[in-house]
Amino acid sequence: MNILAIESSCDETAAAVVRDGRTVLSNCVSSQIEMHTIYGGVVPEIASRKHVEAVTALADQAVEQAGLTCANLDAVAVTYAPGLIGAVLVGVNFAKGAAMALDLPLIPVHHVRGHIAANYLTHPDLEPPFVCLCVSGGTTAIVDVRSYTDMAVLGGTRDDAAGECFDKVARVLGIGYPGGGPMDRLAAGGDDRKYDLPQAHVSGHELDMSFSGLKTASLNLIHNAQQKGEELDLPSFAASFGRAVSQSLVPRAMAASRKLGYGKVAVAGGVAANSRIRADLQAACAQSGDKLFLPELRYCGDNGAMIGCQGYYEFLAGHTAGAELNAYATRDISLG
Repeated sequence: MNILAIESSCDETAAAVVRDGRTVLSNCVSSQIEMHTIYGGVVPEIASRKHVEAVTALADQAVEQAGLTCANLDAVAVTYAPGLIGAVLVGVNFAKGAAMALDLPLIPVHHVRGHIAANYLTHPDLEPPFVCLCVSGGTTAIVDVRSYTDMAVLGGTRDDAAGECFDKVARVLGIGYPGGGPMDRLAAGGDDRKYDLPQAHVSGHELDMSFSGLKTASLNLIHNAQQKGEELDLPSFAASFGRAVSQSLVPRAMAASRKLGYGKVAVAGGVAANSRIRADLQAACAQSGDKLFLPELRYCGDNGAMIGCQGYYEFLAGHTAGAELNAYATRDISLG
């Protein structure tokens, strides 16, 4: 089954063709990072307009690179939630038009489910159930992946997402957008215990997290140093920040794994590319005996292949839609 998949939830337009949920025939991405870097973050209106400009040609490119024609396609999958509502609407409306014109089934895909599915592309042997730590610019959650389409959030952030904190701290430091990569590179060789940064605990909800205090403390530390004319040890600050984020995420993911007893832990989302988080998960799983699944770096960020992968399993479960499909800025992962 050849699925044309469209992703446009934030600042990257993506299209891919995926066969039977596991074989990536093409995976094309048009990034807007250079444009949004000027503003230090994503400007929703600009993102939507750039998606409109890119999506048609990118879909054509994906089909061509797959060595197929539209006649060889069996379905169209698209991210319909969550994300920047204008951006998501572009992808949804294009997919609806394509499915109608080609007389193909339309498959709505939850963006975070897509990130989880990226692990299937890297690990053909991975099957549910497992625990997945989902960390990106807009999502920080620990998910119970009971089956390919039955999922539930076990815990998550009460305020800021981990990726959002990386972005905002990096912006104040002036080291680039998005902030995850620059912060990760800056941390190399730094002393991760030089700066004492806070880690929040939500009483009575041990799998929940909060990153607003860490973000505020980090920004205050930077601003105070600037006002006093003091020089921060930037590598050590970045390493200390990465350690604080990782120590909020990894122990909770491992606690969820112990609770459910699946013996399998995965990580998904843009922040899954962070070297400190990956290393800490590897160490924790080596100690616990859990099997760890890490997606390839190319599948950590937003891409169409992950949507095509998850779309296959949504189709098998009978989750298709018609012209009534709408886009949503927020959507519970358990609802699909």
